[in-house]
Amino acid sequence: MGCPAHHGYEPFRQDDPFPSYAALRRDEPVMYDERIGYWVVTRYDDVKAVFGDWDTFSSENAQAPVRKRGPEATRIMTEGGFTAYSGLSARIPPDHTRIRKIAQKAFTPRRYRVLEPSIRAHVVSQVEAMLARATPGGDIVRDLAYDVPTVTILTLLGADVTQVEQFKRWSDSRAAMTWGDLSDEEQIPHAHNLVEYWAECRRLVAQAHETGPDSLIGDLVRAQQAGDEITDHEIASLAYSMLFAGHETTTTLIANSVRELLSHPDEWAEVVADPDRIPGAVDEVLRHSGSIVAWRRKALRDAQIGGVDIPEGAEILLVMGSANRDEDRFEDGETFDITRANAREHLSFGFGIHFCLGNLLAKLQAKVALEELVRLAPDLRLTDDADIRFGDNLSFRAPTTVPVTWEARS
Repeated sequence: MGCPAHHGYEPFRQDDPFPSYAALRRDEPVMYDERIGYWVVTRYDDVKAVFGDWDTFSSENAQAPVRKRGPEATRIMTEGGFTAYSGLSARIPPDHTRIRKIAQKAFTPRRYRVLEPSIRAHVVSQVEAMLARATPGGDIVRDLAYDVPTVTILTLLGADVTQVEQFKRWSDSRAAMTWGDLSDEEQIPHAHNLVEYWAECRRLVAQAHETGPDSLIGDLVRAQQAGDEITDHEIASLAYSMLFAGHETTTTLIANSVRELLSHPDEWAEVVADPDRIPGAVDEVLRHSGSIVAWRRKALRDAQIGGVDIPEGAEILLVMGSANRDEDRFEDGETFDITRANAREHLSFGFGIHFCLGNLLAKLQAKVALEELVRLAPDLRLTDDADIRFGDNLSFRAPTTVPVTWEARS
């Protein structure tokens, strides 16, 4: 895999990056990778320290395209009125502090409680439809993980729940344009999609002003009208971020939860016998096989990471997928163990002021999905010929398919 100087690390390859992560932690935990222009940081303590020091290591590059936009994609987006900016993850104080404080008022546990029955009903419907096939065989990504989180976030934000395919298409383009390795030509269709996506976010905000829906966007508009300092553009940018982050990573979390548990039949048997183990299993999946394996920061001044001098302006890639297996923090870190006492110390939701606002909703959906799967399909297993692949991406490690089977129902 690549040049030996990089210890086998290939930034955009996600099929099995963990051996290269282990080599980096051991031999060069802070490595400059000239292929992408980033300092790659792989040890737990270093990753957590950078996340925690927002004043030195800014998040302003978190949503910047990894590969520069080509001239035609730039023209399409400029003429199309694309001005979206990060909801929260790439903002820095004081704007980040101001907007997050307002968003937290809307992103409440009450909304989770309201959503849980519909999430569970949707999961049951999807699983029962899969199990009803004449010939046993399904795909957890397609048959369960694809729809459920998307409908959930569309419901939360007051968007059209019948447009799952449309929002998925837009989200795929966002991932490809921001974290992918695209040629100028390959960027063009994605640029058109992002123009459409941003227009829909702005439309949702305008609609909320007119109708005042009981939705998260409606809550933000009402907060603005009550005097909170947040603009329509900032609300639309929050929608732009949440309509992506609110389902893409949860789709992956559900898929990875099933994949990991079925890959470890003894662990699957444990959650079948005792569903109370499921919350711990979800945290162990987040640690061992998180949806996001790397995130970005930028040095605002000369600094050090792990004793290595980092110059002002340096681009930094924090590899949480490596930090979460660091044996200095997690004993026998390469092993998947749903009884692990400190699994919740994982960094898959980040750390510090940018800690993921939707983490509880993501974990709730994974928990409900597993609870209903172990109830309805305790005999579920991976197909014998399962060859699970992961899409190429700098930051997201998402299985393209999780093929499963079960004993034929009479």
